[in-house]
Amino acid sequence: MRTICLYFEIHQIIHLKRYRFFDIGTDHYYYDDYANEAGMNEVAERSYIPTLSTLIEMVKKSEGAFKVALSISGVALEQLEIHAPAVIDLLHQLNETGCCEFLCEPYSHGLSSLVNEECFREEVLRQCDKMKQMFGKEPKVFRNSSLIYSDEIGGVIASMGFKGMLTEGAKHVLGWKSPHYVYHCNQAPSLKLLLRDFKLSDDISLRFSNSDWSEYPLFADKYIDWIDAFPPEEQVINIFMELSALGIAQPLSSNILEFMKALPGYAKAKGITFSTPTEIVTKLKSVSQLDVPDPLSWTDEERDTSCWLGNVLQREAFNKLYSVAERVHLCNDRRVKQDWDYLQASGNFRFMTTKNTGIWLNRGIYDSPYDAFTNYMNILGDFIKRVDSLYPMDIDNEELNSLLTTIRNQNEEIAELQKEVAKWQAKAEKEIAKTAKKTTVKKETKKAPKTVGDSKLEKTEA
Repeated sequence: MRTICLYFEIHQIIHLKRYRFFDIGTDHYYYDDYANEAGMNEVAERSYIPTLSTLIEMVKKSEGAFKVALSISGVALEQLEIHAPAVIDLLHQLNETGCCEFLCEPYSHGLSSLVNEECFREEVLRQCDKMKQMFGKEPKVFRNSSLIYSDEIGGVIASMGFKGMLTEGAKHVLGWKSPHYVYHCNQAPSLKLLLRDFKLSDDISLRFSNSDWSEYPLFADKYIDWIDAFPPEEQVINIFMELSALGIAQPLSSNILEFMKALPGYAKAKGITFSTPTEIVTKLKSVSQLDVPDPLSWTDEERDTSCWLGNVLQREAFNKLYSVAERVHLCNDRRVKQDWDYLQASGNFRFMTTKNTGIWLNRGIYDSPYDAFTNYMNILGDFIKRVDSLYPMDIDNEELNSLLTTIRNQNEEIAELQKEVAKWQAKAEKEIAKTAKKTTVKKETKKAPKTVGDSKLEKTEA
């Protein structure tokens, strides 16, 4: 039976304020609070609140047949908790339906997976804890920032215990293959991969309200007919997009939510179901491995990482940021840790792109990519000074490596001790169960003679 996997991303850019060279060393606060609050309120009112309400309505109307998946970056959750708690309430309502799966992603929505494995792992684990704390479920499927994936990243994710991962069904990787199957990582066959159908996804998120599009206007019955027309052996249709596409990129006046509401009914009529990523990777087998030696993403026509690291400015800022990653890892300062998350966010590097994609890029306060680079590097200069004040540059590499080795050894020792504790706890529970069983048997044995004696007494009396 053919199934649709519908997934939405929630992430909001943290807007940096104008930061001059002369502010370095004197001003340690880097954010435009007004822009962050106004931006979050706008997207919440125009997109998140009406769209999440619609998804809840779709689940109830379909009596649980409609299912959806969401991933929310840690920094977005922080902003939602501060500026738009109504969105958090709706997320909890959607979670309570039992028809929504929450995926894991890097806490910062950053690019650490491309440069620093230790930093990447720490972010992922922290985000898992955040999702479990908020929604009571530990994520089993992972999606990287902007669906970034490579063989190496897949191997890391598999080693962390995830069952599946979402990525882009890029033509330069798939070739003649279809994205409508389950694949697996070539370094870890246990990690199944769900590939985005970028045409069907972009038909909704990018083209729906475009009156120049040849398929305009798009109706739900036509869309489901396209899916139904695929060869019967192509079982999985992965439609992935940003949640803000519904309401911001495609305004509510375009009737985008009415289109979404109609999808489950037309899908049911064609025998097409909706499934969560975990349901798919659990039920369906992989047809083959996917070979991705170089990182791919869902961004721009190239489907690579060039929109963040394609020019000298971006690579300079990126390398400078991660040059202090090990020192930040040693740090326990809450403000430094939070700034580290916000400065890692991929949008900071996106603003520096010089690519001409033909699509207008809103750079916020920046007039050009060079303006974005200058402002970011001023902020980064102050941030690095703060990190150096905690762990000075005159600490040589040997001493720093010694500290890091000690921390790693302690972490490994703690992990081993936790395993040992779990082992002995399991053993103790077995012994308790055995003792309880023996006690029950003894009691039953003691009761048996009394019953026999009672029957003899009854015979004597007779």
